[in-house]
Amino acid sequence: MGKKRVLLPAEEVEVTAQKYEFQQIKAPHLTGFMLKLFVKLLEAPVIGPLIADHLKKQNQINEVLRNTAIPETPMFKPEYPFQEPEVGITTLDKCVTSEDRVELALKCLPQYDPSSTWTGDMSPFRYWKIRDYAYAYRSRLATPAIVAERIISAIEEFSHKIPPAPMLISFDPEDIRRQAEASTQRFEKGSPLSILDGIFMAIKDDIDCFPHPSKGGSSWYHEVRSVRKDAVCVSRLRDCGVIFVGKANMHEMGCGTTGNNPNHGTARNPHAPDRYTGGSSSGPAAIVASGLCSAALGTDGGGSVRIPSSLCGVVGLKSTYKRTSMKGATCDIGTVEIIGPIASTVEDVMLVYSVISETAPDKISLNPYVTSLPQLSTHESSNALGSLRLGKYTEWFNDVFSPEISGKCDDILDMLSKTYGCETVDIVIPELNHMRIAHLVTFGSETASALSPEFEDGNSIKFTHDTRINLALFRSFTASEYVAAQRLRQRMMYYHMEIFKKVDVIVTPTTGMTAPVIPPAALDFGETDLQVASNLMRFVLAPNLLGLPAISIPVGYDKQGLPIGLQLIGRPWAEATILRLAAAVEELSATRKKPQSYYDVLKGN
Repeated sequence: MGKKRVLLPAEEVEVTAQKYEFQQIKAPHLTGFMLKLFVKLLEAPVIGPLIADHLKKQNQINEVLRNTAIPETPMFKPEYPFQEPEVGITTLDKCVTSEDRVELALKCLPQYDPSSTWTGDMSPFRYWKIRDYAYAYRSRLATPAIVAERIISAIEEFSHKIPPAPMLISFDPEDIRRQAEASTQRFEKGSPLSILDGIFMAIKDDIDCFPHPSKGGSSWYHEVRSVRKDAVCVSRLRDCGVIFVGKANMHEMGCGTTGNNPNHGTARNPHAPDRYTGGSSSGPAAIVASGLCSAALGTDGGGSVRIPSSLCGVVGLKSTYKRTSMKGATCDIGTVEIIGPIASTVEDVMLVYSVISETAPDKISLNPYVTSLPQLSTHESSNALGSLRLGKYTEWFNDVFSPEISGKCDDILDMLSKTYGCETVDIVIPELNHMRIAHLVTFGSETASALSPEFEDGNSIKFTHDTRINLALFRSFTASEYVAAQRLRQRMMYYHMEIFKKVDVIVTPTTGMTAPVIPPAALDFGETDLQVASNLMRFVLAPNLLGLPAISIPVGYDKQGLPIGLQLIGRPWAEATILRLAAAVEELSATRKKPQSYYDVLKGN
């Protein structure tokens, strides 16, 4: 094999002997003139490939993918055989319509008590939930039309800030008013379509929501890809009476983790306006955290739902690969991406997820993967929690920018043990740096392939500078490197499935740092900071590369008052388990803090 390093087959690796290796990303942090200069050099015919190859060598990509013999066969899609049904669940297999699905999901929730919500001064702070809005509409305490006017006013206020801090890219006040008036009339007639009727939602700019264009956060992509109808998930929500406020801001083409967007302005973190929301679903998380929308849809190809949810102090769900339809999404390009809900609470995530999820066919065992939800309204739920084993890789868990992050997450694990009897089990996940490289090459190659026509047409120069840097690196990946990454995917799949024989859920912090500061120089031209990207993405990659379900739940704040998230990673198709555990985490967590930028659009005060 010459100088090649030869890996043992995964089943022969002594997992407990593996040591955790902290991997420091080596790349310059650039803004302004230096950023523009670096783009020109990287895109130059001769020097560009040399720079890309140097970056790949520095970060061990060449060593791992070119100079290592990987014995596993490639796995090009993260598909799993049929799994045993979870305990204490309700399945949605007999639900024909979207309205039926959300109605059954509603029955899984604990009984709603309006007296605990509508009396007093809402102290301590809490977000209004979907059921609060539904109660207010049915009790004539508010109407969708009234709430719409408050949302329109707040969105316009945000859009006119200096510097701009738009949460939405496409926004039509008259369309919102038309939707809200139709919903108001349904309530006046006593015939709302579902619990979601009159609920306001934002849709990330890479998911089709007719008649809005889908720009993917760019200034021009809608010119080469027109929108003729709703994406499948949007259509299902519309059937339930959801009111769409517009297309939410995002990191251009999903190629970033901060949410920086020079094209439309950068969304600001509602908890600290001088900080990023996280990306790429920056606008969806910000609009939910600010109280303007009960929920939003994002896309997640590398933590893009969970990262901003963690940084903004809300809940974000990434489901199993193929659990939600990607039809009508500009990012329907490969094998790591899903559409997922972002909401302020776990129960609201459940309600939205029940509508957008679908029964997936199992090509391996011919058994369908039926959507299931946890029965939170029965005593069986507590018993199911008590039997859960939580896997924690301690060295990885503690590899965070601030010890407050792992500390808050550890506190919750202790409370789960004391309250429900959950057992925390020490685990080891080998070759995490290999997994990071495999994800980068998989996501990057699939993105570059999808955008290849735009390169051929000369449109690539219309992208922002940081997107162009990423795409230049992505286009440097070879076919053999992509195949090697899929061999690593098979290898990491084996390790994780072995771990899931011992535990039910893998627990980590969601991000390795809280919301980073927005450099003023980055607002006009963007920035590239792969150190920050590494800190934000450290724990979120396995669910994307391996197609596993995962959820981020807020569990507290650091000393600066910035939100901290806990991530739960589940077995394939086990969304019900992580949703049940997430609901328990939410109940045990400290009181939520009111964001600096918060709007009470239900009561209007």
